[in-house]
Amino acid sequence: MLDSNLKIARMIPIKDDNPTELVPIVTLGIIIANLLAWVFAQGMGANLEASICRFGLIPVEITGQPIVGPSICRLGGLTWAAVFTSMFVHGGWLHLGSNMLFMWVFGNNIEDSMGHIRFTIFYLLIGAAAGFVHMFFNASSAVPTVGASGAVSGVLGAYIVLYPRITVHVFLPPFWFFRWPASLVLGYWILLQLFMGFSTLGGAESGIAVWAHIGGFFVGMALVKLFERRELVTAKREGRRLDRQEIRSHHLWM
Repeated sequence: MLDSNLKIARMIPIKDDNPTELVPIVTLGIIIANLLAWVFAQGMGANLEASICRFGLIPVEITGQPIVGPSICRLGGLTWAAVFTSMFVHGGWLHLGSNMLFMWVFGNNIEDSMGHIRFTIFYLLIGAAAGFVHMFFNASSAVPTVGASGAVSGVLGAYIVLYPRITVHVFLPPFWFFRWPASLVLGYWILLQLFMGFSTLGGAESGIAVWAHIGGFFVGMALVKLFERRELVTAKREGRRLDRQEIRSHHLWM
């Protein structure tokens, strides 16, 4: 089961009008880690099914529930570790590219608002939380789930809390370009997730780990205030640029 933001949102964020103070080394590191996993762990798709079964999150391996539905993988793999490994493997180029595009457009600003270490912890925590929400709604599934969308959804949830009025440049295929506030772009996105999520409660399969999206988004909204550096967020909202000394004084590594 995949979890592609681009596939479900049907819109492509190009950029936002939200300049950053920090070099987004964690955001870049996460993107590079996902690319390296695609190249070396997944052979750029050459061993796609084997890598998904090996590193993907398979709910029944953790929940111990009787299997309902198809089982394409041999069970007894990474179990709990797959909560984290599944965040770095993908189901194809489009799946990988869409997740990393969302990560780049929105993740650098959240890193800028937390500092590097806080953002790292936030990202991994939200990704794990999204995995657990997915397992709650799919406890008997033996279908592996892969992709960074759960964690990226948490970043989107953090963004809509911190910067709802920031303009986001969006491409709606095949011809339309818009400049919308983040609250509208991300509000539209989460409404689609909720619509698809509730439509699957009767047993319908969407092929997308939509509850990981929903869980990640709302947990990200709930936790962002615990991780933000308030001085940095205030400066960004007011359009003030901080000098190097001010940035260091706000303990951006912590």
